[in-house]
Amino acid sequence: MGSSRDIAIGPVAVVSLLLGTLLQNEIDPIKNAVEYRRLAFTATFFAGITQAILGILRLGFLIDFLSHAAVVGFMGGAAITIALQQLKGFLGINKFTKKTDIISVMKSVWGSAHHGWNWQTIVIGTTFLAFLLFAKYIGKKNKKLFWIPAIAPLVSVILSTFFVYITHAEKRGVQIVKHIEKGINPSSVNQIYFTGDYLLKGFRIGIVAGMIALTEAVAIGRTFASMKDYQLDGNKEMVALGAMNVVGSMTSCYVATGSFSRSAVNYMAGCQTAVSNIIMSFVVFLTLMFITPLFEYTPNAILSSIIISAVIGLIDCDAAILIWKTDKFDFVACMGAFFGVVFASVEIGLLIAVSISFAKLLLQVTRPRTAILGKIPRTNVYRNILQYPEATKVPGVLIVRVDSAIYFSNSNYIRERIIRWLTDEEEQLKRAGLPEIQFLIVEMSPVTDIDTSGIHALEELYRSLQKRSVELVLANPGPVVMDKLHASGFTSLIGEEKIFLTVAEAVLTCSPKFAEDV
Repeated sequence: MGSSRDIAIGPVAVVSLLLGTLLQNEIDPIKNAVEYRRLAFTATFFAGITQAILGILRLGFLIDFLSHAAVVGFMGGAAITIALQQLKGFLGINKFTKKTDIISVMKSVWGSAHHGWNWQTIVIGTTFLAFLLFAKYIGKKNKKLFWIPAIAPLVSVILSTFFVYITHAEKRGVQIVKHIEKGINPSSVNQIYFTGDYLLKGFRIGIVAGMIALTEAVAIGRTFASMKDYQLDGNKEMVALGAMNVVGSMTSCYVATGSFSRSAVNYMAGCQTAVSNIIMSFVVFLTLMFITPLFEYTPNAILSSIIISAVIGLIDCDAAILIWKTDKFDFVACMGAFFGVVFASVEIGLLIAVSISFAKLLLQVTRPRTAILGKIPRTNVYRNILQYPEATKVPGVLIVRVDSAIYFSNSNYIRERIIRWLTDEEEQLKRAGLPEIQFLIVEMSPVTDIDTSGIHALEELYRSLQKRSVELVLANPGPVVMDKLHASGFTSLIGEEKIFLTVAEAVLTCSPKFAEDV
């Protein structure tokens, strides 16, 4: 149903452990295993509904509120949180905290150091974690050996399972997976909560997990689409993911999404269409039908090692450093998301990430940039005098450029900023004994739109300038802006002759001697 040719669908580390963490906050999976599964299916159902609705209503732009910087911080924090959760299986700890913040987890780890750690489990976990990291290193060093890190987890599972089986390490305290029933999962339609307290909990968890899954899948899809130079329909992908998870919730599955590692293997193997997912599904089917009993002696430590090695790659320090160098506000969003996840919870981290990203957007919308323009020598080009120090101001004329649409949210700020520019300029001219400002030219080519509040602000600006004996001139307003200025009668107020195609034409009329001399 989707438009991506390369994306490989299935359970992924971030979404799986995010979902597990959120579910465990509500229900104990050991004491109430049935209710735990039912809540998982309910969350998956609502994750699918959320994704499908976003796609149907073409609301894919909502994902863009989670900026790249916020995603980097969120993923890094989630990686650390997930890795810390795996210390239970990695160290062989029986009693472990249900909280996800780093302080609670470390207290639980060190609190059980003297009596709760199992050294055989630690040896197994450490050995295979080193093997997995080494395999990743080889894959990065030589791109042709991409298959080594791809099969390393499977090799680790086979070897560790065989080792535990022949040594009976489970009798020495090494925790194992134990029996896994083979066969196709049964229908779970009647297990989804459509009433009661767990309905709202499943709905809340589903929205969070669904949005993260959606963000990851669309990001992966866009990555491979750009590599193969084809267009990805984000809304179509959302509907496809949503339909998949709704059907999955009814067949005993939990939230699935695009996997970057599987998609990378898919891409490197030369896949051309989404039929590759059908082949993968067939392989999973064969595994469920015939191979699952072989995993009975798989140690939990190897599963923890695989997860830890997988999430380490989510901590992108280089990206965080680049964000710091490029945009400090983006770095604040990145660190806010990171520390929110690590020291509080996944939901808090996500909320902080979205809030900071939204605050940045509001700040940029309500406080747009304005600039004073000057003429580049021997040209008719007018540019920002701060960017081009050689640009010269026009005597008796102040040229101001507004770098944003003018809406209710920023109209008063723009008017006040222009008046402030004019006041500062007049004070400088007065101190220097130069002629006063007679014309204020507003360069409006970057102004893509204007609303009634913006027009009202221009009217107030016009009246303020009249009291100062300064004439208002507009240069190059766009077609949408011109239509609204005509409809409101503003063009009649200032006069049609005060609107010009370019700044150069406006200067030629307002200061003809300067235009000829420079």
